[in-house]
Amino acid sequence: MSMDQMIIVGLDLAGSPRRPTGFSRLYYPSLDVYTSIVYTDEEIVESIARCKPRIVAIDAPLGLPKGRRSMDDHGPHLRLCDTMLRRAGIRFLPVTLGAMRMLTERGMKLKPKIEELGFEVIEVYPGGAQDILGLPRAKKDRYSLRSGLENLGLKIHGFDLTVHELDAVTAAYTGLMYVKGECVILGDPEESTIIMPKHPA
Repeated sequence: MSMDQMIIVGLDLAGSPRRPTGFSRLYYPSLDVYTSIVYTDEEIVESIARCKPRIVAIDAPLGLPKGRRSMDDHGPHLRLCDTMLRRAGIRFLPVTLGAMRMLTERGMKLKPKIEELGFEVIEVYPGGAQDILGLPRAKKDRYSLRSGLENLGLKIHGFDLTVHELDAVTAAYTGLMYVKGECVILGDPEESTIIMPKHPA
């Protein structure tokens, strides 16, 4: 692998460290992609530190709705970026709903740990990105999703990737679109933003 390669990390974060988190490394400009499964926050942070990525794109809410100080506080259930997704017809789960509460809390705790290492962190939504790119969501057809990602130019290494790994690959691809300026930023920077790829021409 050339030393001139820029690395984008994609993370399909699980709500619990006992469940698998998909981890992907996308190398640019070669577009080689390697994936793995990690579990604990320590594993995640150590893996990112070893990569020294240009950007870390995380599939998890990284902030609360404006007016809500904590998950247990009363307040709005949707952020502006969530409302914008809904207007675009993209299906998602609110940050305050069920298992999303645990995922949101984990994402919010993990973000500053990664930023302390000096790496930029962005929130992405692979399911929505797949909708925009005309790809099936991972849980619907992971084999066609992989084929679709490879048709975008990615060289995905490994066999029989899990849905978590493929969502992590989609997260990394969205991160690359962010770095290249080929993205849409939804939401309020003072609250939370979600990075989405632009619609294909």
